[in-house]
Amino acid sequence: MQQIVSEIAAIRQHIQALEQERASFTVNNIVPSEHNSPSAIAEAYRRFARENAQLAVEIKGIDDAIAALELQLEQKQVELANWHINSKQLTLQQQLEEARSVAQVHAQRINQLAGELATEIRLLKSCADELSPLYWQVYYKPFITGFKTISVPHVRSDGDVWTIVNRIV
Repeated sequence: MQQIVSEIAAIRQHIQALEQERASFTVNNIVPSEHNSPSAIAEAYRRFARENAQLAVEIKGIDDAIAALELQLEQKQVELANWHINSKQLTLQQQLEEARSVAQVHAQRINQLAGELATEIRLLKSCADELSPLYWQVYYKPFITGFKTISVPHVRSDGDVWTIVNRIV
């Protein structure tokens, strides 16, 4: 798909360059001024008339090239549209496998974060264990409570069924 998109962009860029080239040919370069002599003005128009035949041929060639590139552009756009249609017609099994791989990434991330969170909770409990005796002496109450009921989620699988469980830290 990326190749088709880049080909379309290249064709569009080439068409734009040809259109700019064509526009430069159609500019009338004859600018009579008050300072030109009548013979200079006549010579400029004669030269333009002689070159006009060659100019018409070049413009026709550019127009033909633009038309061919626009036809090629349409074909590439149809090819891209067909690719999008075909890519959407994945089988149910392919859709299931794609969704499962996405879910696996999320499950791995959950388990990783749960491991990090469990470590942080253990470190906090260690700090609390050190501070609690002093805290009791100053405030007559515990510093932090509830460590026995702290849990973190964990995703596990038996192959077909996935289960999210809470692990006590």
